[in-house]
Amino acid sequence: MHDVLHGVWHFEKGMLFTAKEALLRPGKAALDYIGGKRIPYYNVFYFILLLLGLNFFLNHYYDQFAADFNSISSGEQHIKNSLETFLTENAKSIILLFVPFFALNSYLLFRRRKFNLSEHFIIAGITFLGILIFVTFFNLLSFLGFVKYLDRISTVTDYLIPFSIIAYTIRSYYSAFSEKYSKIKFSIRMFLFLFLLLFEFIMVIMLIFGYVTDWKFGSFSYHS
Repeated sequence: MHDVLHGVWHFEKGMLFTAKEALLRPGKAALDYIGGKRIPYYNVFYFILLLLGLNFFLNHYYDQFAADFNSISSGEQHIKNSLETFLTENAKSIILLFVPFFALNSYLLFRRRKFNLSEHFIIAGITFLGILIFVTFFNLLSFLGFVKYLDRISTVTDYLIPFSIIAYTIRSYYSAFSEKYSKIKFSIRMFLFLFLLLFEFIMVIMLIFGYVTDWKFGSFSYHS
């Protein structure tokens, strides 16, 4: 608790500073961090875990509100609860899975910087932190869907989430690697990077979903 409070209230040496850097100059912040300028930053991976916990908290209460507005079958509710329980109990494992995907993909595709894998982990961590900040903001806006006349804002944000994440990721890696690649060569590598992430994301989701449903994929379907 002391660590969290210290991180929140020291703008130049804590969470707010780290969040600002991750949002405004993620690639450059990662390069600074790799270069040894680490004192002003709150621990990126601690920050990721804290934001992940906050998002699970928000999602939990969003589901409770949504239950009053939508009817959903008992089977679907059981699977939703199972998924939520699994994700909550394995949050750290999921983080330790996706950050390496970011790092490994960039390590394979952006070799001219001559960074080792651990340095790619730092770039991945700061990028992932920025993504979680966006997701947290959009999750907060999603509660407007339960407010009359403001529900359209929530609908718009649902469409903005994937585009914002993709645009932010491209910006982060462009600022980190653009000096070593032409725009065309960077674009090709970034396309492959995003394609690999999408493939890895789908595989992880299928494995998690299969696990919580005992590999009975046909048991979960939406009903009109």
